[in-house]
Amino acid sequence: MPEPGRPTFNSRETLSVYLAAGLFVIVLPLLNLVPAEDSWLHLSDFRLNQFGKFLCFAILALGLDLIWGYCGVLSLGQGVFFGLGAYCMGMYLSLQIGSESVYGSELPDFMVWTQVKELPLFWYPFKSFWGGLLGALLVPMLVAAVFGVLSFRSRIKGVYFAILTQALAFAAWLVFNRNETRLGGTNGLTDFKQALGFRLTDPATQRGLYLLTVLALCAAYLLCRWIVASRAGQVLIAIRDSEQRVTFSGYTPWVYKLFVFVVAAGLAGLSGMLYVPQVGIITPAQIGVLPSLEVVIWVAVGGRGTLIGAVVGAVAVNYGRSVLTNSFPEAWPFILGGLFVVGVTLFPDGLVGILRKVFGRTPAADQASPPEAAPAAPRTGGPGA
Repeated sequence: MPEPGRPTFNSRETLSVYLAAGLFVIVLPLLNLVPAEDSWLHLSDFRLNQFGKFLCFAILALGLDLIWGYCGVLSLGQGVFFGLGAYCMGMYLSLQIGSESVYGSELPDFMVWTQVKELPLFWYPFKSFWGGLLGALLVPMLVAAVFGVLSFRSRIKGVYFAILTQALAFAAWLVFNRNETRLGGTNGLTDFKQALGFRLTDPATQRGLYLLTVLALCAAYLLCRWIVASRAGQVLIAIRDSEQRVTFSGYTPWVYKLFVFVVAAGLAGLSGMLYVPQVGIITPAQIGVLPSLEVVIWVAVGGRGTLIGAVVGAVAVNYGRSVLTNSFPEAWPFILGGLFVVGVTLFPDGLVGILRKVFGRTPAADQASPPEAAPAAPRTGGPGA
């Protein structure tokens, strides 16, 4: 029997997760490979690649749901960590272009036309794949750790923390737009050719990247689920419901906030790392204020504090965007804003909450009730204590 206040996941929801994983891992790749191209069952390479992009966004949304839905900390700067991960991998891919570049130089094209004579020192670690991989994961986590220590130890919380993270996103956008940063300026990094010897334009490579993204999403979901179901997850929910009571119980809330903030940043970096080779470009426009706000909308529409809702919201909203922007490109920002307003006011539990009500299960089953949220035993350690 689960401990009081600890999140639970019923068998119906677990089965739904397994079915969704089977759909993305088995069904969609088979629809891409088996049916003839003129068959209505055939899933084109373009659509499979598009779903791969949506699943990258789902990993990003999972991180926000972990910190916002379970800890009550609204971060409006997740796009920054996504961008850091994407740029780290993009730097590696840019250095793999070599003689295939427009100017035939070992330097990326944008450095040639901005008259940079030699590779900047901070680019050197990204000459290797492992440098790009580790950088995409560790750089966002390191930035989040520094930012989190300065913010959480100063007891900045609520709307003030949200505004601070939004300012971080705007500052990052300004920095990455400058040519002096040596990251491509407003054009960003693009025209990638290969990774580890595999041509990125090859459909087989794109299928492999898609499957890698699905597996990464499954691993990210299981990690978040494990954290939420652990004792640390119970404390996170207690902080969300009543941070003052958690402090009186002998815990140190800012340590737990920092822990989950760094984890969310790592997931954002992972999503950015997988996004770049599939889409083929990363620019400052994808790490500013607006992209960070869109992540909040994905989670709100899907249902925050559910994990699976973050995945559903990210895929549903971005699929809707791809469809509607073809017919109503100028109306999409208004549709997106309307989704957020209607979702928050009329359907606060999101799409997952609606489905749970239809099937007779309330969202409260996954969340701790306030009277039992704060642990009773005094402890002063962090998440691993």
